[in-house]
Amino acid sequence: MSCGYYCYMKTRGGFSFKKPMVDRIKLVVFDMDGVVVDVRSSWGFIHDYFDVSNNKSVDAYLRGKIDDLEFIRRDVGLWMSKTGSMKKSKLLEILSDVPMMKGAEKCVKSLRFLGVKTAIISAGVDVLADRVGRELGVDYVFANGVGFDDEGYITGEGVLRVRLMYKDEVIFALSKKLGVSPGEIASVGNSCFDIPMFKATGLSVAFNPVDDCTLKAADEVVRGKDLSLILPVIKRFICDKNNNSDKIR
Repeated sequence: MSCGYYCYMKTRGGFSFKKPMVDRIKLVVFDMDGVVVDVRSSWGFIHDYFDVSNNKSVDAYLRGKIDDLEFIRRDVGLWMSKTGSMKKSKLLEILSDVPMMKGAEKCVKSLRFLGVKTAIISAGVDVLADRVGRELGVDYVFANGVGFDDEGYITGEGVLRVRLMYKDEVIFALSKKLGVSPGEIASVGNSCFDIPMFKATGLSVAFNPVDDCTLKAADEVVRGKDLSLILPVIKRFICDKNNNSDKIR
């Protein structure tokens, strides 16, 4: 299960922090693409729609030759090369075909019942992340996007909230904001880009990992296209005074 790309850790370098010890879980953080939604990449989903490839930009980004905003600009430029201009409504229309991962609603609903907060931290497309977050009732959503002018047309500029190589930055910021220690956070991801989240949280779960690096970095591995399958793993680290954890089905 080799990813086949240049290893971004050569660009990023190591981690300046020690992985925290797991404590009672109060927050579960999900990657979106391949985890909450059943597509490998929301950006790639749009590229496929327009029959374009961003492989050159991916390689340049992973090698540190371009930054996240330039990466987004180049992706949007590929779409614009096909359309000339595009409105937000078209982007929403394209992404409306992205399927939710089976079990996602049950998973988030069960965690909410147990008093556990949820978040999406994704370098995917924000208009999709926002919609998915609303539909599922996710408490916090962080994702990247594109700029729109006053008439709703894509400007070609990017909106950066999550640096793909540094998802741990959002973990630490959210931890501080909520007063929840990193050890009280569980992260769920499927690719090597989720490893920084894994390193920054007390519990890490690889959900259908797509590469060996992710498999090795996770504390737990869950396979099967059903997000609710992670519940028994999370449940082991939730202490509820009313024993509501026993009511997860």
